[in-house]
Amino acid sequence: MRKRAAVVASFLLALGASGYGQTKTLAGRLGYPADAKLLIVHADDLAVAHSVDAASFDALNKNAVTSASVMVPCPWLNEAAGYAKEHPHADLGLHLTLTSEWNNYRWGPVEAKDKVPSLLDPPGYLWAETAQAAKNIKPEEAEREIRAQLERALASGIHPTHLDSHMGVLFSRPDLFAGYVKVAHDYHLPFLAVRVADERAKLLSLLSQNDVVVDSIVMANPGVPSGQWNEFYGNAIKNLKPGLSEMIVHLGHDDSELQAVTRDHPDYGSDWRQRDYDFVTGPEFKKMLEENHIVLVRWRDLQKLLEVTKTEHAETWN
Repeated sequence: MRKRAAVVASFLLALGASGYGQTKTLAGRLGYPADAKLLIVHADDLAVAHSVDAASFDALNKNAVTSASVMVPCPWLNEAAGYAKEHPHADLGLHLTLTSEWNNYRWGPVEAKDKVPSLLDPPGYLWAETAQAAKNIKPEEAEREIRAQLERALASGIHPTHLDSHMGVLFSRPDLFAGYVKVAHDYHLPFLAVRVADERAKLLSLLSQNDVVVDSIVMANPGVPSGQWNEFYGNAIKNLKPGLSEMIVHLGHDDSELQAVTRDHPDYGSDWRQRDYDFVTGPEFKKMLEENHIVLVRWRDLQKLLEVTKTEHAETWN
């Protein structure tokens, strides 16, 4: 799991200025002052377990998180789809899934296995680690699978507000990222892409001028001691700069189900998810946001902005 954090962080947490300037005017386009600190509070991994769903639904209902994303290949998809149908205004995206990381709890692709063989490890599940997936996956098969996940979500009654990538697999290679962007554009969906300052900034050249780029990511990592959880988030919130940030949390209850799912993996395990849930639903978090003048936004806001921009461009050309 430490490898997972390192790979995801290598893409998501490298911050800085690139040549891409769309988010410089994002606050104004959303109706906020130009120097507003916009924050999406986002819960990952819906459908992976009932415990994760229950905690995430509660956080969404309490407006403790503004967004969440669903792992379509996972067994609790129908529960997430039921929530989506009952809460049509909930901000639910897709956590596009090309890995299956737990030792005793595995899943395979949505697409037929014979159509995506490079996605499979020897036992026939999705690869367990990002590095394994990045080494073996063929880009055309990755795109085939994420399209299948989108279609399965739509058929289940989930109308996603955005796309992102489980364990950062689709950020690990330019060709995989290109397929991710292509699918998002084909379905007219915003997607997670983060401003970077090194050679990976060339990935942003694949974006259109209408795509939104997140300026920074806040996410706990295995180096954060459990006793300093709230302090980590507090410092991160205090240090947010004007622009668009996303705080990614992993919610769940430290119960027997989630303990069994995450056995032998304390990183992103049941205790970790309980700490994240306790923090975002607690009064201290709300106070931190207010004291630091943080404006909460949703991916749905960005989706609507994308639709407005598309309409404006169409009117211009007509």
